[in-house]
Amino acid sequence: MKNARLNLAETAIDFRAKQEEFAAYIRDPENNPAPADVKEDRMKMYRQLFFNNVDGFLAGNFPVLRKLLDDTAWRSLVQDFFSTHQCETPHFSEIPEEFLYYLEHERDKSNDLPFILELAHYEWVEMALAIAKDEPPKTTIDIDNLLNAKIKLSNLAWPLAYQYPVNKISPEFIPLTPPEQATFLIVYRNHEDEVNFLEITPMTYRLLEIIQTEGDALTQACLEIIATESKHPNPAVIINGGLQILNDLCQKEIIGLAG
Repeated sequence: MKNARLNLAETAIDFRAKQEEFAAYIRDPENNPAPADVKEDRMKMYRQLFFNNVDGFLAGNFPVLRKLLDDTAWRSLVQDFFSTHQCETPHFSEIPEEFLYYLEHERDKSNDLPFILELAHYEWVEMALAIAKDEPPKTTIDIDNLLNAKIKLSNLAWPLAYQYPVNKISPEFIPLTPPEQATFLIVYRNHEDEVNFLEITPMTYRLLEIIQTEGDALTQACLEIIATESKHPNPAVIINGGLQILNDLCQKEIIGLAG
């Protein structure tokens, strides 16, 4: 009986070793030999199947980035991710987030386009919001009483700031240095489950930051903060302008009633 237990333990160890050998070749066939007891053609087929799945999924989720890179550069990027990054999830829908982590923390980007991480993040946001389980906030705000309403930012509305104009990057427009003015965006999902993108001003971005920080705050209190920060000689101008902006954001389901 004791020998039988030993044999089972040895089998488990051998199986684990075989799995690791199999996975090493699948990840990086250039630097890892194929298992000796598996036909070479079969291993190549497995390798191609796994790689093509990851390749296709990344290309589908990062379409602009894919268009910017030629086939050689794209394949090299995907291969580096595939061979070096240890994914923490078995779910295909979470691979894009793993890819972002790899770009930010693991990849040597010295020879990459300077905006590669920001562009990838911008493209990832659309998918992340599309599958998010949250719901848009209540939008039945009486516009006439908006100034005295308690408001909050929708969980499905993400204010974003980038050094590069990621929303304009294309094969025809590839900025190699960041402009003086950062790009401010808000990406949001509405009740029709449509994901939309809206370019906003720095002041609107700051207003949304204040609303997030303040929590369930009165509209007037948030607008008074932005008016004070602006140092405008006539604070009422800023408050009235901000109220118009919030009115529009309420209609787009970016802002809703708190509580």
